[in-house]
Amino acid sequence: GVEVGPQPQGVARADVLDKMRKIVKHGLDFVQLFNEGKEFPPCTIEVFKIMEKVDYPRNKNGEIIAIIHPKLQDQDWQPLKNGDPLFLTLDGEVIPYQGNCTVYPTFINEAAYYEKKQAFVKTEKIKLTAKHLRLPV
Repeated sequence: GVEVGPQPQGVARADVLDKMRKIVKHGLDFVQLFNEGKEFPPCTIEVFKIMEKVDYPRNKNGEIIAIIHPKLQDQDWQPLKNGDPLFLTLDGEVIPYQGNCTVYPTFINEAAYYEKKQAFVKTEKIKLTAKHLRLPV
């Protein structure tokens, strides 16, 4: 599957649709070249592995008591280090990120995830290495 975003729910954006078409075309081109016997050399790629989902701070009644800090908003896939601003309480108090390693948050403040109690997802950047690839004959 291919998920391209972010974009607001119920909104069709021409730029996002264009990106999706390009990704699907590249995928189909790869399949065609592979089926024709093209050999692909080994490669390494950086990917983001999900570590955990992080909820908003809540009170004892389960109500959200802080929002995403403005410095984190729209910073998907950017490094988040220990001490960086994470949440902002309704009283204006900054809640910093407290972690022992740099993480890369994504799906930050996505409307579709409020009901799932998810403020963002913490990911770690890792490298994957693929061996050469060729259709056996």
